[in-house]
Amino acid sequence: MKRKVKYITNIERVENLTRGEREQLKQVTEKFAFRTNTYYNSLVNWEDPQDPIRRIVIPTEEELEVWGRLDASNESKYTKVHGLEHKYPDTALLLVTDVCGIYCRFCFRKRLFMNDNDEVARDVSEGLEYIRNHPEINNVLLTGGDPLILATFKLEKILKALADIPHVRIVRIGSKMLAVNPFRVLEDEELLKLFEWFNTQTGKKLYLMNHFNHPRELTGEAREAITLVQKTGTTLTNQTPILRGINDNPETLKELLEELSFIGVPPYYLFQCRPTAGNKAYSVPVEEGIDLVESVRAEVSGLAARVRFVMSHETGKIEILGRTEEHVFFRYHRAADPENRGKFMVYKRNPKAHWFDDYTELVEEYKLSFSSVS
Repeated sequence: MKRKVKYITNIERVENLTRGEREQLKQVTEKFAFRTNTYYNSLVNWEDPQDPIRRIVIPTEEELEVWGRLDASNESKYTKVHGLEHKYPDTALLLVTDVCGIYCRFCFRKRLFMNDNDEVARDVSEGLEYIRNHPEINNVLLTGGDPLILATFKLEKILKALADIPHVRIVRIGSKMLAVNPFRVLEDEELLKLFEWFNTQTGKKLYLMNHFNHPRELTGEAREAITLVQKTGTTLTNQTPILRGINDNPETLKELLEELSFIGVPPYYLFQCRPTAGNKAYSVPVEEGIDLVESVRAEVSGLAARVRFVMSHETGKIEILGRTEEHVFFRYHRAADPENRGKFMVYKRNPKAHWFDDYTELVEEYKLSFSSVS
């Protein structure tokens, strides 16, 4: 199977848009980088302005609304050396590229694609040395950007270096490539051989953390690529934010979670969309998300229902557990501060909340009001 997939980085070259639309969206792409490809564009229903695949990749003027910040989870706080983050004791995160197969419009790391950003290390040797010197690190996440955008020989160098570090037992690759360009796998036998080598010859385990956001991304080509990767011994999982106009209705989310479980790519995380600059149009309020997730969990098998609804907050990964008529419940799934490990939290409901801070700030307001009264 051979298919030439062409990448498009200029909105002017998206022929499916009218001239007026292209002109209108220039101001958005001047602020937030744009990238798509011919394969992914073929999945769009261009007759529908609200098509969910279109919303994933084609800019909208809504992105210009002032909201959030570029580093919504303050990742810079956990950067130890150039291109490496170390937030939890056993896990290191390597930013290995600042390019993806497409640029999702709701990306929480869109800052990486801006001209003045240099967080990604082209040379990861400093990050690898940091990992060697920290024996508590037993798993490494390769991310960016999309690591599968790298040439296979570059990815091989990184995987072989990690394989030589005794205390690293797991390597995870965070990638949306099987959704946006499955031919990256279908047309590269060397990539599959690399995955198989890592799983069978190193005594370590490779995981591919996929990003399927909508059921229509699970095309025949994507499913074939999934099967080939599975045959290498690589474990596949999936994570996606809950996204307004893309997967925020029960029917779509149910189909996505079920189809993933049917093909052996168990749903891992459902994320609360981070309050990143430009993302307001994609964010669903926390409590609406709770109701959505619970309505879907009630109708799918245990394999699909085990997905966790979480938010990647500055202080850690916070699981969103549920609500009553008056309260919302959270628990630290992973905490940066050891004192917060497993901490259970209860807050008064705030239907307008899009992030954990919207609850904690409300508590501070109550404290200030109480103090002023007393």
